[in-house]
Parts: sequence; C-alpha cells; structure tokens
Amino acid sequence: MAEKRKLRINGHSHLLPYPEEIPQFMKDKGIFWVDKDRKYMLQKDWNRPITDSSFFLDEKLAWMERFKIDHAVVLNLSQLYGNGLRVEEMKQALRFQNDFNAKVQRENPSKFTCGFVVHPGFVRGACWEIERCVEELGMQLLCLPTHYMDTIGTWRCIFDEENEPIFELANKYNLAIEIHPYDGEKFIKLENTSWRFHLIWMLAQCADAYHFLTLNGYQDKYPNMRTCFAHGGQLAQINLGRRIQGFDGRPDLFEGKSHPRKAVGHKNIFFDTLVHDTGGLELLIKNQGSKQVLMGLDDPYPLGEMESEKQSSYPGKILDLAIERDIISETERDAIWEDNVIQWLCGDDEAAKQKLISRITS
Repeated sequence: MAEKRKLRINGHSHLLPYPEEIPQFMKDKGIFWVDKDRKYMLQKDWNRPITDSSFFLDEKLAWMERFKIDHAVVLNLSQLYGNGLRVEEMKQALRFQNDFNAKVQRENPSKFTCGFVVHPGFVRGACWEIERCVEELGMQLLCLPTHYMDTIGTWRCIFDEENEPIFELANKYNLAIEIHPYDGEKFIKLENTSWRFHLIWMLAQCADAYHFLTLNGYQDKYPNMRTCFAHGGQLAQINLGRRIQGFDGRPDLFEGKSHPRKAVGHKNIFFDTLVHDTGGLELLIKNQGSKQVLMGLDDPYPLGEMESEKQSSYPGKILDLAIERDIISETERDAIWEDNVIQWLCGDDEAAKQKLISRITS
C-alpha cells in the first residue's frame, strides 16, 4: 500500500480583495482600497505597491499549484485592524474583512482556512463579532494585533487583562489565535525610514505580546486556546534569557505573574517559520521544540518566503536548508508543513482534525 502523501499547509498567508469587491465607503472614508489597475493598496495618506499578482484569489490559487501548496491559512489584512477609526467605521471595515474571508473559505474549502479579526478596544462588540464569525460563518481562527488603541487613545498590548472576555470566548470555542504586529509607527516615536518598523519593530512588538501572554499564564488559563506568533516571534527567542533573569532578579515587579520558563515549549504556543535564516530557525527550535513550529510563508509580501532570484529563494527553502544543516529531520519538516499547523488550528479535537483533512483532500 502506498504511503499517504504528506500535506503542505501554509500557516501564514494573505489575500487582497479584487478592487471591485471593496465597498465604496472604504475608499470614500480613506480606510482601505485597491486601485483599478491592481498596482497599489491604499489608505488615506498611505500606499504600498502590490508586488505580486498572487495577492489576488485566482492568481494565488495558480501560485499554490505551482509550488505544490495544498492549503493556506489566510490571515486578515493588517491595514484592517481598525485602530484610530470611528466606532461605526471600524465595525463596518472589520465586518467587510470578516465577510470577505468567510466567503473565500466557503467557496474554496479545500484551499483556504481563513481568519477573522476583532477590535479589542471595544470588548463587548468584539465578543459579539467572535460569536457571529464562529456560529454563523463557521470560522475557527481569530486574528489579533500585538497592540491596539483603546477608547481613550492609549496604545495597549493585546494580552492586557481587560481583554480576558475575548480569551474566555476563544477558549469556549476551541479557537486558534494568530498574533501579528502592525501600526508600530503610530506609537513608537521614531521617523518611519529605511523600513525600520517592518524589519525591527514588528519583531519587538511580537516579543512584547509574548512577554505578556506568558506573564499572565494565559497558555494554561485558557487551555483550549492556541496562540501562534507571526515571524517566528523572533526577538522573543533571543530575549528569553533576559526575561528570565529579569523575573528572577526583580521579583517585586512581577508579583502574581507566571515565570517565563513555564511557557517555553508549551503545547499551546506556536511560532511560524518566517525567520529568514537557519540560525534563527535553529534557535527557535532549540527554545520551543519543533512541534511548536509551523510553516509560515507570509506570501505574497516581499518579506515573505517567495520565489526570488536575488535570494535564490522559493517557498519552503528554509526547511530544506535546515535539513541540509542537520537542524531538523525530514519527519520534523513534514510535521512543520502539516501536523503542527493542524494541531494549532484544531487542538486536541480529533473530529475537527479529520474534518479539516477531509476538506483539504476532498
């Protein structure tokens, strides 16, 4: 009997709506839109080039087929976290994003699992939207920013204790959670130059969110909630020793908090592979164990693991290099592409796992 082919599931992907799918109010209010030539994504006083055709659905499907990617986890667009918008505009923008992602998943069940987003600054409304997305739209992945603006304009970490009602619901519904950084330039008072917020501060934002998830012990308090940090939570890996020494050296600053060591390698905390080099991947795996690492390509952004002649790169290259350098085995590579992504999405719910696998392979 032939051995069952291992699946290749990308746990960190993005998708833009086609220009005509974006409601007019989004452009009128300067919230978010795509130009008719599909060259730029835009907001009021902001634009960014669309660097690959696979930002869009049909082209994404062709790209996935070319690189033998069976399934992709589509996150929300970072531009649609809703920070700084008026309440009604924020609600409409987030609802558009969630309905769009739900439609993509519903119409392409073998190819996509899509996330939904809420704004933590309005906890009650966020909980209502979680209930709607899970119960009406059949979604199981909650996308949250590392930081958000509260109702009085203060920037806060997502794992603030005020947000516990959100995590209680995530626990109730057995949700996977994706933590992704954005908006750093809005609260870190540095000039936005040389792409510093994407190259450096985004990784610091992830490390900050990991700091508070683990200090609050949420990985144990909410055992049915599984959290994945984007971009390998990269600065959180190199920073581990400093956090442990800080906790031990100044216990007066951490009364009632959970020790950082308790979270290392925890089965409910995951990280994607998008660290860009095998040294970073090796540290991540040494710290957390390979079972807590899942494939993340961050396609089709230029900081994703895309095909690139300049970097002689292609989707999956970092894992192939890691095998060459004896950082992981082929069995571990296969698990990072399949088992670990499924474990993050479904947890210990075996029926949910089988349902997902059937959806992908049908």
